[in-house]
Amino acid sequence: MDSFEMPVKILCVDDERNVLRSLERIFLDDDYEIVTAGSGDEGLEIMAEAGDSFQVVVSDYRMPVMNGVEFLKAVYERWPDTVRIVLSGYADAGAIVAAINEGHIYKFIPKPWNDEELRVTIQNCLERYSLLKKNRELLDELAQTNQMLEEKVQQRTEDLELRNRALEFSQTMLGNLPVGVVGIDEGGLIAHCNTIAAGILKQLCDDFFGTDIQHFCDDRLKTLVEQVRKEQTLNTVDTFGDRPWRVLGRTISFAGSEAVVLVFLEV
Repeated sequence: MDSFEMPVKILCVDDERNVLRSLERIFLDDDYEIVTAGSGDEGLEIMAEAGDSFQVVVSDYRMPVMNGVEFLKAVYERWPDTVRIVLSGYADAGAIVAAINEGHIYKFIPKPWNDEELRVTIQNCLERYSLLKKNRELLDELAQTNQMLEEKVQQRTEDLELRNRALEFSQTMLGNLPVGVVGIDEGGLIAHCNTIAAGILKQLCDDFFGTDIQHFCDDRLKTLVEQVRKEQTLNTVDTFGDRPWRVLGRTISFAGSEAVVLVFLEV
């Protein structure tokens, strides 16, 4: 690997000092920090002090007290992102299977090793570590983005629920006002009327809601609307049904258009 985002630290664990010196010599020309330990316990202590700074751990298989599989299993449990490699001079198929299954080993390398092959393996380990790290960061970013979206959706839902409750309250209040209210949109359709207004209009025409005032059965409503559109306001008294009503009117802007509102006050 020609470059890496973080300083590269590799931990080599072996109970034979000459093996550790050989591993150090292999990477003299690489920009790696090689840290060595003579046992699994020492290796775990070093990693605990360093935190998550080791990208790769190379361990001998046969070591006293704690063998390589036990050591790398402990590494996996505490630092699962670290890439783990086992070195062994024994062609033991069972040991290989145990190392892979228990220690979650990336590579099992026999002793004696080929220096160039080991260097290539380490480079592959670092690329793997970098890729997994970037994937994890992307997943974390995606999780944060999803969380933000969920919070925005929740907030939007709460806002809509609040607006719906406010609208329901407004419609209920408007419907039960002690005056008649009629709304006529810019196209001339009767778009809204409350309870009292409905009682008034029913005396003039059986079918009025959604009706074009041009075809309303009583021309007085059409005349009132035309007067409001012309003068922007209205204040008159007229008889609808068997009662006199004071009719107030004005234009309002709604959804980019001009609507007319008529209010009927019983005289």
